[in-house]
Amino acid sequence: MAGLRDKLPLLLGAKTAKALATSLEIETVSDLLRHYPRRYAERGELTDIAGLELGEHATVLARVEKVSKRRMKARNGTILDMVITDGKRRLTCAFFNQAWREKDLVPGKTGLFAGKVSAFRDTLQLTNPEYELFDAENEAEAMDNFLAAIIPVYPAAQGMPTWSIAKCVRQVLDVLEVGDDPMPAELRRLHRLSDLDTALHGIHRPENWAHLEASRKRLKWDEAMAVQLIFAQRRYSAVSRPAKPNPHVSGGLMDAFDKRLPFDLTAGQRAIGDEIAADLASEHPMNRLLQGEVGSGKTVVALRAMLQVVDNGRQAAMLAPTEVLAAQHARSLREMLGDLGQAGELGAAENATKVTLLTGSMGAKERKKSLLEIVSGEAGIVVGTHALIQDHVEFADLGLAVVDEQHRFGVEQRDALRTRGAGDTSPHVLVMTATPIPRTVAMTVYGDLEVSALREMPVGRSPISTTVVPVAEKPAWFDRIWQRVREEVGKGHQAYVVCPRIGDEPPSDKSDKRPPLAVLDVAPELEHGPLQGLKIGVLHGRMPPDDKDAVMRAFSAAKLDVLVATTVIEVGVNVPNATAMVIMDADRFGVSQLHQLRGRVGRGSVPGLCLLVTETLDGTATRERLAAVESTTDGFELSRLDLELRREGDILGAAQSGKRSTLKLLSLLRDEDVIAASRQSAQEIVEQDPELKKYRGLAQMVDDVVDVDRAEYLEKS
Repeated sequence: MAGLRDKLPLLLGAKTAKALATSLEIETVSDLLRHYPRRYAERGELTDIAGLELGEHATVLARVEKVSKRRMKARNGTILDMVITDGKRRLTCAFFNQAWREKDLVPGKTGLFAGKVSAFRDTLQLTNPEYELFDAENEAEAMDNFLAAIIPVYPAAQGMPTWSIAKCVRQVLDVLEVGDDPMPAELRRLHRLSDLDTALHGIHRPENWAHLEASRKRLKWDEAMAVQLIFAQRRYSAVSRPAKPNPHVSGGLMDAFDKRLPFDLTAGQRAIGDEIAADLASEHPMNRLLQGEVGSGKTVVALRAMLQVVDNGRQAAMLAPTEVLAAQHARSLREMLGDLGQAGELGAAENATKVTLLTGSMGAKERKKSLLEIVSGEAGIVVGTHALIQDHVEFADLGLAVVDEQHRFGVEQRDALRTRGAGDTSPHVLVMTATPIPRTVAMTVYGDLEVSALREMPVGRSPISTTVVPVAEKPAWFDRIWQRVREEVGKGHQAYVVCPRIGDEPPSDKSDKRPPLAVLDVAPELEHGPLQGLKIGVLHGRMPPDDKDAVMRAFSAAKLDVLVATTVIEVGVNVPNATAMVIMDADRFGVSQLHQLRGRVGRGSVPGLCLLVTETLDGTATRERLAAVESTTDGFELSRLDLELRREGDILGAAQSGKRSTLKLLSLLRDEDVIAASRQSAQEIVEQDPELKKYRGLAQMVDDVVDVDRAEYLEKS
C-alpha cells in the first residue's frame, strides 16, 4: 500500500519517477495525485483547436484529416505532413524522417496528439508530436487508460505525455491508502464534502460526470482551506502586537493640508479616508489594501493618513518598488505639501514636517544625512525603496508604513515593516495597488488585509484609444506606428516606446524563439531610422540614479520628444504632455501590466493613444489577452476579463517563478462561495488553535496543497 507522503521510485520505477520529477516537479504520491487533469473529454468529442498558445505544450483530441509525404530540399530526408481537425479548425503536424508513421496515421482515425505548438509560415503546427490513437488494435488499452466514457487530459511536458501520466496515476491509485482524512468531519458534514480517498479516485477515474463534480468540490475545498488557513494565521499574528493609536488632531497638519487642496476630494476619497482615520486611531494595527485605477487619487488618501500620524508626533514611511518611483513620490509629496513639508527651511510653515528620501544607491554623504534625519525623528515622512527595511535603518517612532504597488513586494517585506514600530508595537500598514482586483482575488491573494476600492476616475482625465498592431499579419502597419508618433510630436506632444528588455543581459540559451526587443537596441534604430531628427531619451532600471532622475526631469520638462524605456515607467510617472505610447512585443506583458503602462498617457487635456505591437498570430490565447486590453479601459472590468482568460491555477500559481502551480481547481471567478465559506471556517479554527496543534491533518494539507515555502508567490501573481 502507498501513503500520500511516499516517494515515487519504489512505486513507478526509478526511470519514470525521474522523468516526472524533472519535467513536472512531481516527487511524491501526493504531488502526482494533486496533478489534476487540465480538462476532460467524452469519447467522440474533439478538442477545440482555437485558442492554442504559441510555445505551449498542448494535448488535443482530434481526427486525422490528411497525410502526405515529401522530400526535404536542403538535405536527404523526408517530411510527413499531417492535418488534424476538431471539425471547425485545422492544425498541421510535421514528422521529420519518420515516414514509417504513415501506416499508423490513416485519415479518419481519432487520437490524442501532444507536442509544443510552433509556427510555420504563419500557421500553428505541432512538430514531431507524440500521439495515442484510438483504433482497433489498441482500443482495449486506450479504454483502460482513459476510462469508458470520460478521458482525462493532464498538464503534460516533453517526454511525459498525458497518457503516460494517466498510467502512472492508475498504478498509484491501485495501491493508495489515504489514512485519516485531513478535513475535519464536521466541515465535511456541514458542506457535504466527499472523503479524500473518494475524491482522489473520482478526479482521476470518474465513473460519471456527477462523480467528477463531487470530487472537484471536495478538492477545491482543500485548496481554499489551505490558503485561507495561511492568511488566518497571518491575520492572527499581525494583531498579536498592538499599535499606537493616532487619533485625528484638530488644527494639525492634516487640517491645514485639507484647507489648501485646490480641488474637492471625491466621495470615495472621503469615505475611505474616514475608514483609514478610524483604523489609525485604534490600538489594533491597521492592515488595509487600497486599490484604485491609475490616477484615482490614492496618493492624496495616503498623504492625509501620513499627516494624521505625523500630527501625533510619529513618523510615516512610504515604500516604493523602484528608485524612479521613490524619487517621483518624494518630489510629488513635497510639491503637494508646499511649506507644510519644508521643516528646517526658510519660509516653512510653523508646524511643518520634513520629507526625506532614502534609496540603496545614494552616495555615502547623502545617505548618512538621510539616516540621521530618520533616526532623530526630524523626518516626519520618509520615502524609499527596499533600503527602508534594511536592519541598519532605524526610525525614531514609525507609526504608519505605506507600501505602493504591493504586487511588486513579497510577504517578507511587509512583515519586516511590521517589526519597525517602537518598543513592542507594530506600525499601521496601508498597501496600495493601481491594479484593480476582483473580490474573490482580494479575499484569497490579500486574505490578511481589509480591502478598500477607489472606483471613481479623477476629474480631467482624457480618454485613451488602444489598438493592437499585428505586424506579422500586417507588416505595412509597422511604418504607420512611427508616422503616428511623429504626428503627436508635431502637435507639441511627447511619446513613450516601451520594450520588455534592457539589452545588456547575457544571451539566452533558448534559440527557438526571438529574444524580446530591448531598449538599448530599439533606441538607436529609431534615432537613425523612422524617428530621425527627434530628441530621444533612454530610461531603464540599471542606469545610475542621477542619470535616471536627469532623464525623467528632461522628459517632464519636454526637452525630450520620445522616451524609450522598460517598465520602470509603469507606475508613478506623471507627464501630462505625453499622449502616445508604443508597447513593443506587447505579448510579453501581462494584462494588468499593459493597463498600468497605458495609464501613463491621457493624463492631460489631450486624448491618449496606445499601440500594442505584436507578432503573435490571430486565434491564440495571447491575442485574446491583447484584444481584451484593446476592448476596455475599465480596470475593474479588465481584471475580470483577465481572470476569465487565465488558465486554472495561474492566478495563485508560481508560473513566473518556474515552480509548480499552487491552485489547480479553485476558480477565483466562479468559486466565491467556497472561498468565502473557507475563509470563515479558517478564521474560526485559527482563533481556537493558532498553531493547528489539534488539526495536524489540516497543517499537513497546507504543506501538500500550497507549500508554505512558496506562499510568498501568492502575493506576486
